[in-house]
Amino acid sequence: MKYIQTHTLIIGCGIAGAAAALRLSDDPDHEITVITRARQANDSNSGWAQGGIVTRGLDDSPDLLVGDILHAGAGLSSPKAARILAEEGPDLVRSVLIERCGVRFDRNAEGELVYGLEAAHSTRRIVHVGDMTGTAITDKMLDTLATRPNVRLLTNHTAVDLITFPHHALDPLAIYEPRTCHGAYALDRETGEIIRILAGYTMLATGGLGQIFRNTSNPRGARGDGLAMAARAEVRIVNMEYVQFHPTTLSVRGAPNLLISEAVRGEGGVLLTPEGDSFMHRYDPEWRDLAPRDVVARAIHMEMLEHGYDHVYLDIASKHPASFLRERFPQIVENCARYGIDVTTQPIPVVPAAHYSCGGVLVDDWGRTNFDGLYAIGEVSCTGLHGANRLASTSLLEGLVWGDRAARDILDDPRDPIDNARVPNWVYRGDSDPDPALLEGDMTTIRNIMWHYVGLVRTEERLARAQRELRHLWHEIEEFYRTTRLNDQLIGLRNAVQVARLVTYAALRNRVSRGAHYRADAPAVHPQETEVFQARG
Repeated sequence: MKYIQTHTLIIGCGIAGAAAALRLSDDPDHEITVITRARQANDSNSGWAQGGIVTRGLDDSPDLLVGDILHAGAGLSSPKAARILAEEGPDLVRSVLIERCGVRFDRNAEGELVYGLEAAHSTRRIVHVGDMTGTAITDKMLDTLATRPNVRLLTNHTAVDLITFPHHALDPLAIYEPRTCHGAYALDRETGEIIRILAGYTMLATGGLGQIFRNTSNPRGARGDGLAMAARAEVRIVNMEYVQFHPTTLSVRGAPNLLISEAVRGEGGVLLTPEGDSFMHRYDPEWRDLAPRDVVARAIHMEMLEHGYDHVYLDIASKHPASFLRERFPQIVENCARYGIDVTTQPIPVVPAAHYSCGGVLVDDWGRTNFDGLYAIGEVSCTGLHGANRLASTSLLEGLVWGDRAARDILDDPRDPIDNARVPNWVYRGDSDPDPALLEGDMTTIRNIMWHYVGLVRTEERLARAQRELRHLWHEIEEFYRTTRLNDQLIGLRNAVQVARLVTYAALRNRVSRGAHYRADAPAVHPQETEVFQARG
């Protein structure tokens, strides 16, 4: 059976994985292997980010950013994590993204950075590249990585499971040793072979889980793969109930839920009913259309339920000339035009969609998990930064900061990979190909259960039903997994149902509404907010 040995294995190559690989590559003797299930390395959650990345604005300070993060996080954000981000992040944007990788953020006529404003930020501090910031960043980072001879990038490779001891140890006495990660089994999608990638250190940088919901702004690969692998290995996972729904994605029949960046509201966009009336003042009189995402998403949801709307509208056309919109939001203008919406002259039909997981694999200040040798960085992790609701445009910066931190921690204590003779080969259990109709049908069922029962507004009855239905589906999928030949779709389905159960269980257990977790049948951390939504719902 084929195997690869490497000093560090990074699973995923969005901004977090790329940042870690860049820092590790500074040691020419350190071998790094980066794998991604995507056929193109830049196909990641990071690459789909539109609005921008937080840095330090002109009238800004670390204290101000920390305050905004803690406010948006509804009392669950870690002050220490927020301080690390606010102190270290802006310098990394400059030194890594601008100076090292050559990312060309938008500048004014005088050559100064242009700072954007997004919801729940108290000042302009977000730098961007039009509305394609994620693509601009990841492309430049991957270009830089391509020049590093000690970085091996394997596309079209799907991680199947982590290699952990004592679980995978051939030596029975390993049961007395600390729990350790030694790499991962991965599917080479070209050959269909499962290979062992043995590493001194392993980093999960697999992104989010949006694809377990019917409506999502995430790419197809965001199935919670890293979370599911971690859960099967019994790595500690927390805060899974806090799934952030982006308030505004495109709602056109036949079109995907394309993200309509929060920066549109930051530039003055206003949410309207189909009758043309604004409504956010009824839900958050102070912040209105720039309220935190969970408030805006639920407000739209309530308006749709109360009045039977298929969607609401986001009006930016009446606020700016067409030339400004084409320059500031070129991707949104182009994407909407593809589906018959002229952003420069008409409002955009929008609905909420699953966007970002605030919980994940619990890590410390350096990205370390409770397994020796295993790190988690980016959206798959939970640093405590986002609490119960992420502050806009902090996710890219979190990936950059903790990717860099995890790499620095590894370089302080380099480790060789384990001997391949100590790790078992993969056991192939089936030789028939899985039925694609069954795979797609089961995935559709998961998405519908999660959207209707574990979505923006939750109750004990809905969550209990979701738990029952997902438990039954999980048993069916596990049997499917054990009796057929593996492919990427089957691996993703298995991961998706496991992560759906994690989210549902956490949501059912947590009887307090907070941030992105809203229980219509439970008290809230902020009672005045609950009163508004219960009165309207």
